[in-house]
Amino acid sequence: MPRHGRPAPSPPLVLIHGMWDSPAVFDPLRLQLAGRRAPLLIPHLPHRFGLTPIAEQAALLGTHIDACFGPDQPIDLLGFSMGGVIARTWIQLLGGHRRTRRLISVGSPQQGTLTAGPWPRWPLAGVADLKTDSQLLQRLNANLTTLQRVDCCSFYCEPDLMVMPAWRAVLPIGPGKNLPVRYHHQLLTHPGALEPLVMELLRPEP
Repeated sequence: MPRHGRPAPSPPLVLIHGMWDSPAVFDPLRLQLAGRRAPLLIPHLPHRFGLTPIAEQAALLGTHIDACFGPDQPIDLLGFSMGGVIARTWIQLLGGHRRTRRLISVGSPQQGTLTAGPWPRWPLAGVADLKTDSQLLQRLNANLTTLQRVDCCSFYCEPDLMVMPAWRAVLPIGPGKNLPVRYHHQLLTHPGALEPLVMELLRPEP
């Protein structure tokens, strides 16, 4: 506990966008936060319309984090859609667990999605990584030791045509909350989603 009983300041927050998105997808959330979570990093990850494998994007995410905050600064992560799986991959497979305090997954197919089912591994490797039986997700789910060190929670909505069925958007660790919105991108635009997301982002460390 810091001196005088004041809560410790929150670590830097990293927001990871999904496929077909850009950092601008977080503009409503950033405005709602109104500077209450700073410093803030929102890197651009070139998904190339699903061609880039998720592990490659996770490595690039780590490069952005190291360049901005150095190798040791603790951080919080919020990933939207594919961005949540990229964040989880960096945490579990690339050593991100050593510095990640909190992972917030928003509409991310952490258990895969039937929507990715029809798409071939070549050339759409990034999309194929989101199949319910993909090698990547099997590897992530087979060993949760590193993820257990992180404070995890998941937000999702029903129905969500990008994550089907909706329960597949819940991480295997931590609580999941169904938000009262109608479709995928409302998870980052609708007041009914933004308010609980901001509450979670501003929640003090226990």
